[in-house]
Amino acid sequence: MSQSVVDDRAEAALGTGLPLESGPPARPGRHGGVRQVLRFLLRRPGLLLSAVVVVLVVLASFRPGLLTSQDPLRGVPAENFRAPSGSHWFGTDELGRDVFSRVVHGAQLSLKATIIAVLVAFVVGGLLGVVGGFVGRWVDDVLMRFVDVLLSIPALFLSLALVTALGYGTVKVAVAVGIASVASFARVARAEVLRVRQAVFVEASRSCGARWYSVLGRHVLPNAAGPVIVLATLDFGASILAVSALSFLGYGAPPPAPEWGTLISDGRNYLANAWWLTALPGLAIAATVLATNRIARALDGEWARQR
Repeated sequence: MSQSVVDDRAEAALGTGLPLESGPPARPGRHGGVRQVLRFLLRRPGLLLSAVVVVLVVLASFRPGLLTSQDPLRGVPAENFRAPSGSHWFGTDELGRDVFSRVVHGAQLSLKATIIAVLVAFVVGGLLGVVGGFVGRWVDDVLMRFVDVLLSIPALFLSLALVTALGYGTVKVAVAVGIASVASFARVARAEVLRVRQAVFVEASRSCGARWYSVLGRHVLPNAAGPVIVLATLDFGASILAVSALSFLGYGAPPPAPEWGTLISDGRNYLANAWWLTALPGLAIAATVLATNRIARALDGEWARQR
């Protein structure tokens, strides 16, 4: 662009009182986004520790060999009831099996069940909430009365009834826990759909002749998904506790599968002389639940305020 053209634009802007054009605003690049995330984490040591715990649990679930090389099912009777030490971080059990190895390999079973439970609750509950909130009228009344029935039953009792009907096993426990959590997802999804459906941009889209599925897919669902995703993160920790509770009661995978709840159940008979059999697997469950809850709290408002 020549200097004369620039001068002409400047004079025109000054004559009309308009601001000079300075080009499009600079957007933060990829490195700027990474620095922003790192700064956000470093200012919150608890959140950083929670992220590390979740990463370790995920690694234990998909690559347990990175954290331990010992066989969780192989026992050495001569080394039974060894206290935590450098060779056995979590000690050994009554058969001489390494408890740390069993906790690491048990993360795969527990995390698998938890993911299935959260997906069942997210898909089924979200679908009920979206249909009820978007369609309305008698459809909403029927679906919400069904949700009210689910809410009237304590989640653990409902899970016990469902797993008794479905049978024992990790997947069946996960499905039972997921169905017990459907009601909360349906309520949150319905409330968000009702809020977004009354927004001005949705009314404008309808006024322009957009089809209902276009309004739902392009406007309602993207703007209503945020709180439901945060609820899924919060429900992740609650699902870990529910799956572990059912495994503790004997509804999970059969022995010698090292599910977290089963490990605690097996160690309760030796609390007097081997406290680590129950305390350390329980500590792993508590750390995972607290870490996921802290990450969910960060997603629910802290990150948006930071940005």
